[in-house]
Amino acid sequence: MHTLFIADLHLDANRPQITQLFEDYLASNEARQADALYILGDLVEAWIGDDDDAELPQRIARATRQLSDSGVPVYFMVGNRDFLLGEDFAHRAGLTLLDDGTVHTLYGRPTLLMHGDVLCTDDVAYQAVRKQVRTPEWKAQILAMPLDARRAFAAKAREDSRAHTGSTMETIMDVNANAVAEAMDKADVTRLIHGHTHRPAVHRFELNGQPAERIVLGDWYEHGSVLKVTQDGVELRGLAVS
Repeated sequence: MHTLFIADLHLDANRPQITQLFEDYLASNEARQADALYILGDLVEAWIGDDDDAELPQRIARATRQLSDSGVPVYFMVGNRDFLLGEDFAHRAGLTLLDDGTVHTLYGRPTLLMHGDVLCTDDVAYQAVRKQVRTPEWKAQILAMPLDARRAFAAKAREDSRAHTGSTMETIMDVNANAVAEAMDKADVTRLIHGHTHRPAVHRFELNGQPAERIVLGDWYEHGSVLKVTQDGVELRGLAVS
């Protein structure tokens, strides 16, 4: 019995080897024998809408649908790169959408699941942009644009993101310890799993006098990263590109 978690794949047509790794992993015995697969955001480098007619979304939908059809539930939580992903694509891809901050019990242990960006409260500029683009009005305005215009907008947004990342101290872009404690307190859990920061690690600490852990998922820019949760514990490891 095991449950799998991935995040921050940033799949992109310019990195076909990573898309292939994603497809191969979802077809692997480990994935097909899992109790569930969770994708905690940033599945793609940029999501421009469920009506995107490019090849990549079709390949993603085929891979996740095949896993779902094999009997493995596939849960998806949007991140900062794919928050425009909606019910239409989720239905085609066999995904069950989750709200950020969902609590699921894994082998008897309640676990808080997040993408992780809302925990980076020291990055004030990012949080202001996030608040703006998550409004229904902003999303509706973007999705009303022609596909080519959305592709150009997404490319510009990626450039702006790289510029912001390059000019901001790494400590500012990491999670805030108080934000983590507040989120876990509110959810009444002692385990949190999230992505976003691209700093894979298992952090163990004390929360309200109890042992607690925060597990950070790795990104898929150069290789894969998978968290395997079992009754006995957790294993965070990388996947090599063949």
